[in-house]
Amino acid sequence: MSNTKNSSESRNSRSAPEGAEKDTEERVAENRRPNPMEVLRNARTQLAELIGMAAENVSSFEQTEDGWALEIEVLELPRVPDTMSLMASYQVELDPEGQLTGYRRVRRYERGRADAHRRGGR
Repeated sequence: MSNTKNSSESRNSRSAPEGAEKDTEERVAENRRPNPMEVLRNARTQLAELIGMAAENVSSFEQTEDGWALEIEVLELPRVPDTMSLMASYQVELDPEGQLTGYRRVRRYERGRADAHRRGGR
C-alpha cells in the first residue's frame, strides 16, 4: 500500500510543475498585447462580422493611449462596372487587446471617384 501511495505522490509531484508552468504560459499569453498585424486582421474580421459586409483594406492605422484607431474601407454595394461600386470608410476603435469597442461610418463614395483636392485655397 505504501508503494501505491509513493507512486501516486511521485506522479503528483511530477505533474505539479507542469501545471504551474502551463498556468504561467497562459498568464503570459493573456497579458501579451497583440502585434499590429494581429490587430489589423482582428479589426477587419470583427467589423465585417458586425456590419455583414466585406472589409477590403485598412487605409489608416495608429496606436492610441486607449488602444488602436483604424479606418477601414468596406464594399457596401457591388456594381458593374466595379468602378461604380459603392464603398464606405469606417472609423474603428479597439482596446489595447485588439477587441473592437466602437465603429462608425464616416464616408460613402463610388470606388472610381478620387477625393476632391483644393488648390489655391478655393
